[in-house]
Amino acid sequence: MVFDAIAELIAERNDCDKADITMDSSFRDLGIDSLDTVEMLMNLEDKLGKEIELEQAVETVGDLVRYIEDRI
Repeated sequence: MVFDAIAELIAERNDCDKADITMDSSFRDLGIDSLDTVEMLMNLEDKLGKEIELEQAVETVGDLVRYIEDRI
């Protein structure tokens, strides 16, 4: 569920195929910088109905998925 929501947001933002996004995809390779990540988190909070405070750097989609799943 969390992965799907993140992949969907990335695909919409980057106009790419959701199927091309994996847990190992790095945000840098996807063209997502730290400001994009903050904006994506705000959208994700709306989708999940949970507040997410990012307290550490995340480099891959999988890092973010695990971080969020550990906190919700």
